[in-house]
Amino acid sequence: MPAEMRLFVDEHVRYIQSLDTRKDELEYWLTEHLRLNGLYWGLTALHLLGHGDALSRQDVIDFALSCLHDCGGFGAAPGHDAHMLYTVSGVQILATLDAFDELEKRVPDGRQKIGRYIARLQDAETGTFAGDEWGEQDTRFLYGAFNALSLLGLLHLVDVDKAVAYIESCVNFDGGYGTSPGAETHSGQVFTCVSALAIAGRLDVVERDKLAAWLSERQLKNGGLNGRPEKQEDVCYSWWVMSSLATLDKLHWIDGEKLAAFILNCQDPEHGGFSDRPGDMVDVFHTVFAVAGLGLLKYPGVLEVDPV
Repeated sequence: MPAEMRLFVDEHVRYIQSLDTRKDELEYWLTEHLRLNGLYWGLTALHLLGHGDALSRQDVIDFALSCLHDCGGFGAAPGHDAHMLYTVSGVQILATLDAFDELEKRVPDGRQKIGRYIARLQDAETGTFAGDEWGEQDTRFLYGAFNALSLLGLLHLVDVDKAVAYIESCVNFDGGYGTSPGAETHSGQVFTCVSALAIAGRLDVVERDKLAAWLSERQLKNGGLNGRPEKQEDVCYSWWVMSSLATLDKLHWIDGEKLAAFILNCQDPEHGGFSDRPGDMVDVFHTVFAVAGLGLLKYPGVLEVDPV
């Protein structure tokens, strides 16, 4: 296999394992607000690479539960305020490690407590969700609510029909979705809306061909994908764009071979990890979405991925 098409699995595993050992670096403390998300990203990448046991299962569970508040929401790290984005990561970590039973042992009525926290963030009038008690609303939070509640088996705690109607109100002339009604279409928000509709079993409301055409146009000459027209490519859109296309059964509308080459050119073959584009600094956020993109492409050495 040519060097530029090789996936450096061992180096990526070591990179992820090293992330919590860099406590003498300023960057470690500047990114504390991403600690629980980062743990989920690293854990997911490891599982996709076939090394799910590379991190201590008990240590991961202990840290996740240390971020859980009495209100049922998770914070980014111990002592940080609860927020939908961290709550989703907390639930995803517990689901990945099949740890809901341990949650119930350590936090009485834990699943219901988390579910009620999420349900309280739904706007009764519009159907969308806030990120926290301060009220910022975004289709990311709606998808996060559906994702976490579906994993917990508690989607019935919220008004699904009203949330679906809100997503429909966010659709644009190009078939895509923004953060709210009237907001510009963006690949990340397309993912959140399409995936939420998939969880709700309501993909019937999506203009599939129109949206898939817009998504397929996100591929640039170098094979990479961008988030919206006239923007640079970024390896994270290997997930946001392709997972949406996969959900719509249109993954073949992009050149998978060119995208795989672009993704692999974003990896650091010596120290591991992936960057947003070739030559930049690696980070765990871009690492997980690069690996997930390869999974959607069924690249050798990566587990196949469910697009939702």
